[in-house]
Amino acid sequence: MMDAKQLHEKILYPVVRVRTEKAGGSGTIIYSAPNPENKEEYQSFVMTCHHVVSDAITYKKEFHPVLKKDVKVEHLSQVSVEIFDYVYLSKINSSNSYKADIIAYDEGHDIAILKLDSPKPCPYVAKLIPKDQIKDVKLFTPAFSSGCSLGHDPIFNDGRITYLSEMIDNKLYWMTNCSSIFGNSGGAVFLAETGEQVGITARISTIQLGFGVDVITWMGFSVAPQRFYEFFNEQELKFLYDSKDTYAKALDRRKKKAEKALLGMGQDQGVGNPDEEVSDKTEG
Repeated sequence: MMDAKQLHEKILYPVVRVRTEKAGGSGTIIYSAPNPENKEEYQSFVMTCHHVVSDAITYKKEFHPVLKKDVKVEHLSQVSVEIFDYVYLSKINSSNSYKADIIAYDEGHDIAILKLDSPKPCPYVAKLIPKDQIKDVKLFTPAFSSGCSLGHDPIFNDGRITYLSEMIDNKLYWMTNCSSIFGNSGGAVFLAETGEQVGITARISTIQLGFGVDVITWMGFSVAPQRFYEFFNEQELKFLYDSKDTYAKALDRRKKKAEKALLGMGQDQGVGNPDEEVSDKTEG
């Protein structure tokens, strides 16, 4: 079992507050390492839910000069990530807000990855459960959830993993009885024994009672850890879990993948489809 210092550093300190112009939620720092091309500059990434940042993602119909037709062009606005500084272990001394770019997202998985627009290192980074150890997690396993409930500074709740096979919209979710409420979305579920992240808080249960809705805070659903790795692989972001990979290599793979998709669209019968999507995002 972790001691008090380890609990703070693994369960609480990596959790951040994420804000867009219209909404807010939580996130977790999952990567912060020197840029291989400039060791004095750090590259830091936050994992959150797609629905937390979805209003920063818009599409507009525009004429594409290569495809020679109207397509939906993706526009991504920067979001705000607030990182907290603690003293005396448990006291928040200050917080710093950083702009961040949405570099990848998937509405189906309800996952988004943000890159901090800052060269500073993040001293506390969540450790993802290794892919080959996910199968060892069982019901009754003690867990913590951490997030910015109702926009509050990060707080944690303890509980246990209560269900491992909830399917929502054909996607796998885990359930815990760690209390969760609005604002926790994008935050993390951690194993109490190791501090490894095993979920992204994503949904809470509600019940209609008369004209009101009651929130069942002890029936919270989190994005299952298997889906972290599915998402990373689909989005060519293997560097987030594979130390042999780099962000630069990931960008190169993503660029080639986008070019291949663009070429395929251009060869598709030559008929304009205004619902086809093209990204205008240059990542870096």
